[in-house]
Amino acid sequence: MHNVLNLYHLHQGEYTTGNYGNGLINTTWIITDKHQKYILQRINRKVFADPELIDENIQTLHEHLLEYRTDHSIIMPLVSQTGKTMVSCENEYYRLFKFIPSRTYLVATSADVAFEAAKQFGKFTKSLSNFNTDELYEPIPHFHDLNLRYTQFLQAIKSGDKNRIHKAEKIIESLKGHKIIVDAYNDIIQNPSFKKRVTHHDTKISNVLFDEDNKGIAVIDLDTTMPGYFISDVGDMLRTYLAAVSEEEINFDLIEIRDEYFKAIAQGYLSEMKEELSAEEVNAFVYAGKFMIYMQALRFITDYLNNDIYYAAKYPEHNYNRAQNQLRLLECLIEKEEQYNLLVQQIASEF
Repeated sequence: MHNVLNLYHLHQGEYTTGNYGNGLINTTWIITDKHQKYILQRINRKVFADPELIDENIQTLHEHLLEYRTDHSIIMPLVSQTGKTMVSCENEYYRLFKFIPSRTYLVATSADVAFEAAKQFGKFTKSLSNFNTDELYEPIPHFHDLNLRYTQFLQAIKSGDKNRIHKAEKIIESLKGHKIIVDAYNDIIQNPSFKKRVTHHDTKISNVLFDEDNKGIAVIDLDTTMPGYFISDVGDMLRTYLAAVSEEEINFDLIEIRDEYFKAIAQGYLSEMKEELSAEEVNAFVYAGKFMIYMQALRFITDYLNNDIYYAAKYPEHNYNRAQNQLRLLECLIEKEEQYNLLVQQIASEF
């Protein structure tokens, strides 16, 4: 760490360090010297095989926003003595940001907070609406490719742990019964009405900075930003904001969808993106939630069948329970699908 910070003119003995945040991918520290605070991140090489692609994407998007003089900007890493915003040390990659005084949340604590987050993610994509997505790299190829995730699921049923396959029979059959969600995805990627855009791909609430009045300041953590469909960003918001409990909850009776949160997400996102989306895309707003929840259930049960090789499991049934959790959430959303489709059309007509 000291060798890295030297590259930013921060010298050992002149600053203090501490762990920061609770991110599951990259490692983050807060650095404090007599002048100000910084955020230092080490990129997880197991997830991002080529971290320089992340940096190139962010630089390209930043230059585009400057060229077109939009009212939107992204939070940029600081430039080091090497002239780069990402530095390599002992085969690890790091970047440094100025600390921005702000408020962050681990869960959506109110419908107002959900609205602001959705608005910020919509604004991010809208500000880059004239960007050629062919210029972006894919730091994690096929990240939200539902065909791939379904194929991996089927392969795990064939080659996974036999005892776990037997235990998960009901979950497996339920997921197979929802394959229509995969079929709908295939229709979407063949439909010219669905545009590939600059998409964040990780729209959890903790990736938005808020001011003291709970107004959105900016979207952060652009590592997974790449070409994609709007269903990825809307879907992940619906998946992570709608229920009052997380994917870790094992009392599945507590998993319920909060109507006011759905309405807030739709209002926030469409307030920025309504004119950008086609009528068919607006019609797929609720589907976006089904898409992401179903895909996450597939990924959890696939990892369980493969003996937990991807997601950290704190006990043997951890990924099994996570899959059940997401299936329950999916069923709750499907129960309200018709109601929510009408609500989206009503909200869209107001913009």
